[in-house]
Amino acid sequence: MSDAALQMRSAVDADAAENQAASPRVSDFVALLKPRVMSLVVFSGLAGLLVAPGEIHPLIATVAIFCIAIGSGASGAINMWYERDIDALMSRTKTRPLPAGRMAPDTAIAFGVTLAVAAVVLMGLIVNWTAGILLAMAEAFYVFVYTVWLKRRTPQNIVIGGAAGAFPPMIGWAAVTGELALLPLLLFAIIFMWTPPHFWALALYRSGDYARAGVPMLPVVAGPKATRRQILLYSLLLVPLTLVPYGLDLAGAVYGIAAAALGAVFLACAVAVQFDHSERAPRRLFAYSILYLFLLLAALVADSLLGLAPAAAAWSLHL
Repeated sequence: MSDAALQMRSAVDADAAENQAASPRVSDFVALLKPRVMSLVVFSGLAGLLVAPGEIHPLIATVAIFCIAIGSGASGAINMWYERDIDALMSRTKTRPLPAGRMAPDTAIAFGVTLAVAAVVLMGLIVNWTAGILLAMAEAFYVFVYTVWLKRRTPQNIVIGGAAGAFPPMIGWAAVTGELALLPLLLFAIIFMWTPPHFWALALYRSGDYARAGVPMLPVVAGPKATRRQILLYSLLLVPLTLVPYGLDLAGAVYGIAAAALGAVFLACAVAVQFDHSERAPRRLFAYSILYLFLLLAALVADSLLGLAPAAAAWSLHL
C-alpha cells in the first residue's frame, strides 16, 4: 500500500475512532454552546432591542433574544468542532467535550449546524428577515472568517474576527425596527474596538497555550511588549468612541457619565498592563473588560427605560 493510501487510511481510522466517543451528557451539549460567551452576546442583543424605538410584542422579543442565544451557541459549537485539535493542546480548553473524548465530532457538527440554521430561519419567519440576515452574517463571520480563515493564519485574527461578536446590538435593534440606524452601528463599532484589548489581555497570560497549539496570537508572534502597546492603543481609541453616542445626543446623561467613569477605569487597567509585567495586570484587565461592557450597555438601557434618552427623532437617524 502506498504512503498516500496509508495516510488516508490513518485519517479515516482516526475519524472513526473519534466518532466512537462515549455518549455525551446534557452538560456536554451545554458546554458546546459556550454559555459564558453567550451570556454577554445575549445581553448586548437585549440592549439593542430595549433601546430601539417602536413597539415589539413581548413574545416576539423573547423569540428574538432566544434566536440570538441559539445562534451564538451554534457558532461556538461549530468553532469547537473545527478547533478540537488545538483545543486538545491547551490547558484552558483540553477538558472541553471533544478533546476530552466525551462527544463524537459528528455529533458536535450536526448539533451546531442544525442550531445555526434553525436560529436564522426562526428569526426570519417570526421576527423579521432583516434581523435574520444579520444573525446569519454574524454566524458566518464567526465560523468562516474568524475560525476557519483568520485564527490559524494571522495575529490580526481577533481584530478582524471580533466583528462577529459586535453584531448582536444591531440584531436586537433590527428585531424591533426592521432596519438599522446610527446608534446600533456605533454600538457595533464600540464592541469591535473593545474586543482586541479584552482578548489580548487573556492572550498575554495564556500565551504558552497558544504557542503550544501553534495559534499566532499577538503575544506569540510579536511578543508581550508589542501586545501591551496594542492593548493601550486600542483602549485609547475605545474610550472616546464610547462617548460619541452621548456627544451626538443618541444617549442621555446616565450613559454619558457611566461611559466617562467606566472608561477612566478601563484606561487605568490598560496603563497598568504596560508597567506590571506579571499575570496580575492582564488578568485584572480581562475581568474588568467584561464588567465594563456589561455596565456600559446597562447604562444605555437605563437611559431608555427611565425616559432620559433624547427625543425619538434623534434615535431614528437611519442609514
